[in-house]
Amino acid sequence: MSAICFYFQVHQPYRLRHYTFFDIGANSWYEDENANCGILLKVARKCYLPMNALLLKLIRRHEGQFKVSFSISGTALDQFETYAPEVIQSYRELVATGCVELLSETYNHSLAFLYSPDEFREQVRLHDDRIEELFGVRPTSFRNTELIYNNALARTVEEMGYKAILAEGADHVLGWRSPNFVYKPSGCESLHLLLKNYRLSDDIAFRFSNHEWPEFPLTAEKFASWAQASGASGDIINLFMDYETFGEHQWESTGIFQFMEALPDVLLSLPGFSFVTPTEAAAMFQPVASLDVHNFMSWADAERDLTAWLGNDMQQDAITAVYRLEEKVKASGNEDLLCTWRRLQTSDHFYYMCTKWFADGDVHSYFNPYGTPYDAYINYMNVLADFGLTLDAPLPAAGTPRG
Repeated sequence: MSAICFYFQVHQPYRLRHYTFFDIGANSWYEDENANCGILLKVARKCYLPMNALLLKLIRRHEGQFKVSFSISGTALDQFETYAPEVIQSYRELVATGCVELLSETYNHSLAFLYSPDEFREQVRLHDDRIEELFGVRPTSFRNTELIYNNALARTVEEMGYKAILAEGADHVLGWRSPNFVYKPSGCESLHLLLKNYRLSDDIAFRFSNHEWPEFPLTAEKFASWAQASGASGDIINLFMDYETFGEHQWESTGIFQFMEALPDVLLSLPGFSFVTPTEAAAMFQPVASLDVHNFMSWADAERDLTAWLGNDMQQDAITAVYRLEEKVKASGNEDLLCTWRRLQTSDHFYYMCTKWFADGDVHSYFNPYGTPYDAYINYMNVLADFGLTLDAPLPAAGTPRG
């Protein structure tokens, strides 16, 4: 038997406007509303709405046999409510089928666990509350920002009561082991670890429309044959990817929607194949071994580490500076300041400062508002300088133009 676990990441940051040195102390409006609205509406039209409609059709067609899971960041949910409430409604329709699981994560798609465990727990609680408020369900499985993971995170997540956690099936961690089994995180008792099969996942997410790829074009039948071969010696195949794969990274003209419409039919026609959600997988499969992951890993770039966000001095300086403000922000008791500070923690801000080149960087360049990583750093630090001034004189609240 081989179970297929589809997981899709849904995230949109609040992008910062062009903020110069001369704005510091003069204007505390940080976000580029036009860009945020325009990008979200574009992606909703190209990806979220048509793909949600397709998934709903597939769930109904297969009468509950087809299942998927999502994590939707709090910053994405907030922007859906503001700019495209029909996206929220489309997710409600999916959740109502009982075939879609919503996962927990940090509200602001942040790196909080690395810098403030207390802030991490609070953001996760806020995210779970928001999911419950909007969709009437409370998450029981967890995935950290960009699948950032290690033993310490797993132990914290187990303490918080989750049943499953997602991570990258990185070769340097797995060694000879297969990602097609459920594992137990080292030091945990009950938490189940699901690992991404990055080869099969990336065939869809990155290579689908690559005409130079020897396997182009990818059909549902071809992919199903690979899944069948891969799953022959395992329990579960975890297909984890960015939801914007569908319609944005891989345009509709590539045939990606037709591929996904055909895939469940083909997979379900094979003996022993089924679809499961992460929590279902945790209940269905016992861990085959304990997996020790001391150093942090992620699903980003070829190294599967943290260097996409923390690989240079600019990134480290910026993120250290924002978390240095935690005590002062929380002591202020000002909810507007707290909201602004948390939005400034979003991992995208530091990703824009990345100076290395990696194979999948071109996918993320679609929505990078900066010409260079140095522009991203200067802009962010200008904003943070003004935020520090606002924090020392908390009236008017951050987000309100001064003068």
